Amino acid sequence: MDPLRSLSFRPPILFFLLLLSIHGVRSFYLPGVAPEDFQKGDELKVKVNKLTSIKTQLPYSYYSLPYCKPGKIVDSAENLGEVLRGDRIENSPYTFKMREPQMCNVVCQMKLNEIQAKELKEKIKDEYRVNMILDNLPLVVPVHRQDQESRPIYQLGFLVGLKGQYSGSKEEKYFIHNHLAFTVKYHRDLQTEMARIVGFEVKPFSIKHEYEGKWSDNSRLTTCDPHSKHTVVNSNTPQEVEANTEIIFTYDVEFQVRF
Repeated sequence: MDPLRSLSFRPPILFFLLLLSIHGVRSFYLPGVAPEDFQKGDELKVKVNKLTSIKTQLPYSYYSLPYCKPGKIVDSAENLGEVLRGDRIENSPYTFKMREPQMCNVVCQMKLNEIQAKELKEKIKDEYRVNMILDNLPLVVPVHRQDQESRPIYQLGFLVGLKGQYSGSKEEKYFIHNHLAFTVKYHRDLQTEMARIVGFEVKPFSIKHEYEGKWSDNSRLTTCDPHSKHTVVNSNTPQEVEANTEIIFTYDVEFQVRF
């Protein structure tokens, strides 16, 4: 079943306070913030949440790893439910415009030091997942079953990276997911042209980006170029995690209308 958003009634906060005061109440439901309506071209801001792993059960802040940062990192928790769950929601450098696809956007370029490379390897080894949020919807990864007629299942967040071996080698290497292909699903009001986001998906890739000359803000990637309509479709040339290794983070975003 698609992770589509459904509208729900949001009782007043006094109702929740009453529930908290009732003896014997073990749990209660706290709905999130009501979804917004967006016009074409409206800015959409992606938020990042804590890194989680079912292997360790120990969460970490998204920015505890060497990921691209916005100009200023701020706490972006919006409702009581997020606070009570212990979420660590912050802003991110990933920004979209409603119903305006983007291809091969460069987020940042960096070179890892020894500590950063070690931290990434540890999180990859422990199968940590990156959690993001768009309009209060969690990011999910669709996993297609062998039976092509079945609906895909969805996993919350994407893996920081993967372990693997080069062909013909037995040495285990670590690779980071540095290219994100986002899909934003939405419902559109045909009369007003307003749209409401109902799904937020991603396909992560590991790709060793290439470019000509020395890197600058104007450098043009040869591995992912919107001008030639060349985009990332596989991880055949993955980005390895090692000290003094350069990593370029990129993303695409497409919009799909749902009826």
